[in-house]
Order: sequence, then structure tokens, then C-alpha cells
Amino acid sequence: MNMYMHEVKSYRNNTLLWTVTLVLVVGLFMSMYPAFSKDVAAFKGMLEGFPEPVRKAIGLELDQFFSLLGFYSYLFLYIKLLGSIQAMTIGIGILSKELRAKTADFLLTKPVSRAEILRAKMLAAFTCILVTNVVFISSAVLIVSIVTTESFHLATLLVLSLTLFMLQLLFLSLGFLIAVVVQKIKAVLPVSLGIVFMFFLINLLGSATGDRLLRYLTPFQYVEPMYILKNDAYEPIFLLLGLALLLISIIVSYVVYTKKDIPSV
Repeated sequence: MNMYMHEVKSYRNNTLLWTVTLVLVVGLFMSMYPAFSKDVAAFKGMLEGFPEPVRKAIGLELDQFFSLLGFYSYLFLYIKLLGSIQAMTIGIGILSKELRAKTADFLLTKPVSRAEILRAKMLAAFTCILVTNVVFISSAVLIVSIVTTESFHLATLLVLSLTLFMLQLLFLSLGFLIAVVVQKIKAVLPVSLGIVFMFFLINLLGSATGDRLLRYLTPFQYVEPMYILKNDAYEPIFLLLGLALLLISIIVSYVVYTKKDIPSV
């Protein structure tokens, strides 16, 4: 419990910063919705000038864009990007920081097993992500309720918003995996940004080309807002694929972390 609390406190400010950022982004974007909804014809004419591949890449579907939840789902492309960076940063950082600080041998001399250390760190990371999502989803529902000019389906809004939590768990588990597989990570942020943007670019390419194979290569495509908006549900095959990826990443991380050689100072 002490180790868990220590890790939660270590990432308290980081979690607060990311949570406030996500809420501010939602507040800023959704505050524009009343203006868009008042002059649909003019904005639609302007957006129709965008090349179709560009509209597909950024998730801009004109038939849905001017509805409240369509506007919100478009905004979610950027929410997912920010949330993924947060999760990847925590996942890599929390399991690699002793090696970066050269305190790993000190930690491992304590009367706790590696499995206990790993569980405490993973649980602390999960807590940070959970807190972020509770605050984010609560704030999103409040903001959407304030700016709405039409009735909307609350369940659909919640299903859309929960995709952030699902995507963050995926990137968190990938972060764990990278942290234990790579022998030494000198700087967390550049590595996290590089990996997340690689998956994000694959996501844009897959959306623009409609290549279904690319959808399997990036977690961003596992939670597709437009599909959710049209079906009020997640795509089963990608839901199962995401769950499998999550479990495999955590199991491999556990096995590698408990057996790997930890260099001493």
C-alpha cells in the first residue's frame, strides 16, 4: 500500500494537469457548437471545399458534423490523441523511472517481491487514468448539457466518452510493455510521443484510404466514434482485439519484469 500511495502521489500533479487540459479542450471546442449550429448552410459549404480524403482522415462527416453528438465525436479525435499521450507517458514512466534514476537495485533490496512492486505500480497508474476519466466524463456531460441547442441521447454520449478510458488502458498497457522490454529509456516523453504519433498517423492514413487492414494496426481505430454514433455500440471485433492486446501486454510485462536482469549502479 505504501508503494501504491507513493506512486499515486508522484503522478498526482501530472494527472491533474492532463485532466484539466482534456476538460479545457472539451470546453473550448463545445463552446463553438452554438455558433456552428446557427449557420449550418454557410459552414457546410465551407467544409465541403475540403478534399474528401482530408475529411475522412480527420473524421469529418458532414451528415453528422452539425448534430451535437456528431460535433462532439469529431472533437474526440483530438481528445483521444491527448489521452493516449498521457497514458503512454505514465505507462512507460512508472515502470522505467528506477532505471533512469539508477535506484532500481535499492528498490529491489526491500522486502517485497518484484510481483508486488509491479502490481503497486500498475494499480497506481490505473488509478491515475480512472481519476482522469471520472472527472473528464462528468465534465463533458455537464459542458454538453450547457451548450446544447437540441435534445441528445445521454447513453450515446457516455458510450462515446468511455472510448477515452478504453483507449487509455490500451496505451497504458503498451507503455508497460515497452518499459520492461527496452533495456533503458533515457527520456519518457520523446519515446511516448513518437509511438503515439506513429499510431495516430496510421489512423489518419487508414481513415483517408478506407484500408481495413490498417484499422487492425492502430488502437485509435478500435474505438471509432462514427461507428458508435450510428450504432450506439462498439465494434465487437475491435473490442475483442483491444481486450486481447491489453491482456497480452500486461501478461508479457509481468513475466519480463519478474525475470529480467536489473543492472546495478
